[in-house]
Amino acid sequence: MRAYVELVRAPAALTVLGDTVAGAAASGNPLRGRRALLPLASVALYWSGMALNDWADRDLDAVERPERPVPSGRISPNRALAVAAGLSATGLGIAAWAGGRDSLRVAVPLALAVWSYDTVLKSTPAGPVGMAACRALDVLLGAGALDARRALPAAAAVAGHTLGVTALSRGEVHGTSAPVARAVLGGTALSAFAAVVGPSACWRHRLAGLVAATGYAATVGRAQLDALRTPDAASVRTATKAGIHGMVPLQSALAARAGSVVGAAAVALALPLARRLGRKVSPT
Repeated sequence: MRAYVELVRAPAALTVLGDTVAGAAASGNPLRGRRALLPLASVALYWSGMALNDWADRDLDAVERPERPVPSGRISPNRALAVAAGLSATGLGIAAWAGGRDSLRVAVPLALAVWSYDTVLKSTPAGPVGMAACRALDVLLGAGALDARRALPAAAAVAGHTLGVTALSRGEVHGTSAPVARAVLGGTALSAFAAVVGPSACWRHRLAGLVAATGYAATVGRAQLDALRTPDAASVRTATKAGIHGMVPLQSALAARAGSVVGAAAVALALPLARRLGRKVSPT
């Protein structure tokens, strides 16, 4: 079981739950009734991407990360691929049950984007853009196809953050360059700004969003600033983990500013647990 937990980076799924919460809040289409299951669809699709990533990277990991479940022999490549396919089907099934065709019209492109990223785009210059598209679609899954337009600003903020984290993560083994680290840090500032601008029903919602966005900028920005000053592999890995966990306060800021303070608080509660579990199972 431990090998499968590592394969899908199970604890990192806690950083995905808030995507649909932010999308639902931004669109005014709350996660009620069956729609409350949409975050679980996100988790299944995220885990499928993690398993597929290890299948696609098995030869590279044999050299750079031989301790991973596939190159170490704890899980066979065929089993990893089967896990990825099964989790994709599970995610689509949950989305269909939770939101019907409206949710499937977003979930199917999301699943295709995940598979495209892991099997085609990841090692190309378009890789970070492909990953950003996955997270943007995940936010829109919370809104649904019919209300997706209203959630586009929230999706763009999450996509921008994801773009930076993915670009920076490419230096986890050999380090990054100062221009890349500088651009990623600037992108974090833009995502924080995007999380607090836009309409709010009242000042309390805006204040709650501002508090969460400030926490996001401070924690993620500090680690990325360290990577800019010392762009070696260790600093990049630390900044990448901070960026993955930093998705949570960003989601919380987006949900709070849009009026879902309860949803924002629920999302924020995932952060301490994600950090604690992340010390036992690496999110990268």
